[in-house]
Amino acid sequence: TCSYFEQVQSNMNFYWPKEEVLEKLDNKMTSAFWSVTNLAEKRKLYMRDAAYIIAIERVAQACKDRGWV
Repeated sequence: TCSYFEQVQSNMNFYWPKEEVLEKLDNKMTSAFWSVTNLAEKRKLYMRDAAYIIAIERVAQACKDRGWV
């Protein structure tokens, strides 16, 4: 995720202070954690399986959005 932030800064000619990058990273990681935790609890899954399901759903949606499916 930090690499993504670095890429955005480079491509868009942005500069974010270290504190802002850490805050953005914390927000992303916290959001991801709760998404996985909520799905795992809702469907009574292991955390790893819930993470895989979320990842596969995101890839499937990206394929649909691009008209590949």
